[in-house]
Amino acid sequence: MTMTDPIADMLTRLRNAQTAGHETVSMPTSKKLVEIARIMDKEGYIQGYEVIDGSPRGTLELTLKYGPKKEKIIKGIKRISKPGLRIYAGKEDLPRVLGGLGTAIISTSSGVMTDRDARKAGIGGEVIAYIW
Repeated sequence: MTMTDPIADMLTRLRNAQTAGHETVSMPTSKKLVEIARIMDKEGYIQGYEVIDGSPRGTLELTLKYGPKKEKIIKGIKRISKPGLRIYAGKEDLPRVLGGLGTAIISTSSGVMTDRDARKAGIGGEVIAYIW
């Protein structure tokens, strides 16, 4: 069965696993999902990620990160651009999540990057998700 929105599925699995207190969460992989996981790892929202090859499709496994008293690192995660309604932002209209405390994930012509990196590079793109 094909999935309509694998990015929303990834974010929902991540949100549910963290609410349940799991150590890891796995999902079917794609290049875009690996790029989103790379950004979340770089920004410190997850401990790490691993791509496990398999047939017919590989698996992406995210290792979740918690605070010292098992509190959530990711307070909120929201899908912005959906298959039914794409949301784009120009270089001057890039969003700031919680006044710069959160991260917006942007898909640009130069690849998937954070809103800060896109602002620095002077390019806009599709606003995929907000994480704070």
